[in-house]
Amino acid sequence: MKKTSLTVAAAGLLLMAALLPAQGRRRNFGYDMGSSMGGDGYYTPPDFRGNPLYDGRVTFVRIQYRGYEHFTDEGPGWSHDYPISETHFMKIMKEITVTRPFVESGPIFGSAIIKLDDPLLFRYPVAYLSEPGGWHMSTSELAGFKKYMERGGFMIFDDMGSRGGPADLMNLNYEWQRAFPKAKLMLIPPDHPIFDSFFKVDLSKVTAYYSRTTPQIYGYFEDNDPKKRLLAVINDMQDLGEFIEFSDRGFDVVPSNEAYKLLVNYFVYALSH
Repeated sequence: MKKTSLTVAAAGLLLMAALLPAQGRRRNFGYDMGSSMGGDGYYTPPDFRGNPLYDGRVTFVRIQYRGYEHFTDEGPGWSHDYPISETHFMKIMKEITVTRPFVESGPIFGSAIIKLDDPLLFRYPVAYLSEPGGWHMSTSELAGFKKYMERGGFMIFDDMGSRGGPADLMNLNYEWQRAFPKAKLMLIPPDHPIFDSFFKVDLSKVTAYYSRTTPQIYGYFEDNDPKKRLLAVINDMQDLGEFIEFSDRGFDVVPSNEAYKLLVNYFVYALSH
């Protein structure tokens, strides 16, 4: 992975999102909620057309979990901003990095939706989990999650701190410590390499989605040591997915630009560590 001209790239993020919209994708407003609720407790988004076939490319992976907490017109919390957010984001990754990420193939687009106990998850080094306040792992999911992290996986937790408030962060920490009881949730220092892995991100310019203040970005570190590998990033009071989803509509231009930069950095850091 190499750095491009950061000034040019940063200035062009939202422009490219506007020029490369998710053509034909609908934002799932007003559908029949019952039609997408599976008997096994797993929700299926109306726009889901199957997962892309694995071919080694960088792919956005969205974690699917049971339950319908934080249900809105976009479905339960885990599916919020699907599939527009990841479609915009992977187009940006394709334009400004040397990766060849999956964007779309025929009717399949955006991301792979994978459960934590699905062996296919081990093909992908980075995974995204939305609304962790509603995340409650089954026994098999817990085992899969623990194995995924121990084998070098990286987790991005997003869209938390609005309806759930501090309870979202508490639930995330509870679920994480079910797998790793000694793990400590820590603030990621502003000089950490993840904020300079592709773009140089000034956290003072990053706007929290829910409070419109400076967000708190937490993480879990290997052996609870901030000098060792970062295992997960937690965007408290933040919703990067929402900023990115609506960026092609001129939605909060400055914080949307910073949201792209943060998510690009997360992926680059994870892929290089």
